[in-house]
Amino acid sequence: MARTPPEMLQGTVDILILRALAWEPMHGYAIASWLDERSSGVLAVNGAALYQALQRLEHHGWVAATWGRSENGRKAKYYELTAAGKTQLRSVTAVWRRYADAVSTVLNPA
Repeated sequence: MARTPPEMLQGTVDILILRALAWEPMHGYAIASWLDERSSGVLAVNGAALYQALQRLEHHGWVAATWGRSENGRKAKYYELTAAGKTQLRSVTAVWRRYADAVSTVLNPA
C-alpha cells in the first residue's frame, strides 16, 4: 500500500502523536514506529516533521519531555501526554472525526 503524501499528513501529525502518547510515554523513534505499525505503513512521519511537531506540542504544554534510556541503552528524550494534552486530544479527535465523516460523505457516490 502506498504511503500518505506529506501534504496530506500536514496538519494531522499533532493529533497522531498525541494519540500515540495516549498509550504510554515514548521516544521519537518509538512514536514513528507505532504510527507506521498501526497504519500498516500508510502514515509514515519523517524525522524532521516528527521532531518539529514534538517541539510544537511541548511548547503548547500538551506533552512533557524527560531524558531516559531507550530499549537499546541509548540516551533518548521520552515524551509524555500532559493533562492539557489529553484534553486537546479529545477536542481535536472530535473535530477530526466530523471532518473525516464529511470528506467521506462527499467522496462516496450517492
